[in-house]
Amino acid sequence: MEQRQFAKALRKNMTDAEQLLWRHLRAHRLGDQKFRRQQPIGLYIVDFVHFGARLVIEADGGQHNDSPDDAVRDAWLRNQGFTVLRFWNSDILQNIEEVL
Repeated sequence: MEQRQFAKALRKNMTDAEQLLWRHLRAHRLGDQKFRRQQPIGLYIVDFVHFGARLVIEADGGQHNDSPDDAVRDAWLRNQGFTVLRFWNSDILQNIEEVL
């Protein structure tokens, strides 16, 4: 599947944590900041990105625990000038105010 089509499929099948975080980001809970969701950047599709701030936010489940692939991905994104923030799904679902 082509990357853009895969990103669209991910947007339609967001996890509960991604949906909750997206509702808050889309509602501009962080001021006038504009985020995009499930956005292709290079070879990767990030959960949320603010291009102006060069900020990537990832909502992670247990499959990401100490993942070497995530370390490579994060290093590549940092090399492109992005800051990467990762939050566990449980933190998003149970402590959304702290995550924001």
